[in-house]
Amino acid sequence: MNIQWYPGHMTKARRMMQENIRLIDLVIELVDARAPMSSRNPDIDALAQGKARLILLNKADLASERWNDAWAEAFRAQGFFVVKLDSRAKGGMKEVQSVIAEACREKTERDRRRGIINRPVRAMVVGIPNVGKSTFINSFAGRACAKTGNRPGVTKGAQWIRLNRQVELLDTPGILWPKFDDQQVGVRLSMLGSVNDEILNLEELCAELGAFLAEHFPKAVEERYGVRPGAGREKEELLTEIAKVRGCLQKGGEPDTARAAGLFLDDFRSGRLGRITLEFPKAKDEERQDGEL
Repeated sequence: MNIQWYPGHMTKARRMMQENIRLIDLVIELVDARAPMSSRNPDIDALAQGKARLILLNKADLASERWNDAWAEAFRAQGFFVVKLDSRAKGGMKEVQSVIAEACREKTERDRRRGIINRPVRAMVVGIPNVGKSTFINSFAGRACAKTGNRPGVTKGAQWIRLNRQVELLDTPGILWPKFDDQQVGVRLSMLGSVNDEILNLEELCAELGAFLAEHFPKAVEERYGVRPGAGREKEELLTEIAKVRGCLQKGGEPDTARAAGLFLDDFRSGRLGRITLEFPKAKDEERQDGEL
């Protein structure tokens, strides 16, 4: 699959982030725990040079816990602060607050030496579309401050949000980058819902997802649909089998594979297929065990 999606508003959003970065103490980057590297915008590292960095492995409840730990370890080895998070649950926000304080300790001590007391940390929240930034901000703030939605592109502009006496957040729109050099990155982001479904061939995307699950998480498909994917059949037959099992039929009883594709993707994105990770830290690839959920 050849996937590219870079709406015009993303260029404006990137420019706005560049203009505001001088005001920022900390960059909080949300990534999708199911594909932590693919869901990192490579432009952010250049944009955030010299700033404290916190990576939130969001939607960690939808990803394999073993691989959540492996990715957290990999990012910490690169010098990032890391928190595994389900942004819909308020329980993890105390840890986020604590790690923000730790990440900005040098800045706070420097302010104190200059006689500046109780100036809040200013943090920019960044991430690709549909990664959960607005949901995180609302959970962190304990109130609805940012628009949320289950589709990419809900947040269109930047806004400052005063969370408490310690932290101010700059919410930013989700942005991708102009070109996916590795098409598998585009495929993974499409599976996650970070690319507009309207530009995609969903049946072809589901074939890619089915092939991946057949190799790495075969029990997920079998336990959900009673269909066991196997080599050589998943791409041609999986959606047909799912359509039959779930009653996705056209007039005359023909399987409606387009409808089955939507159901399959929704089941994956919502976690109904189980906790699935789409990519693994390179140093850990050799440890991967097929079929582990």
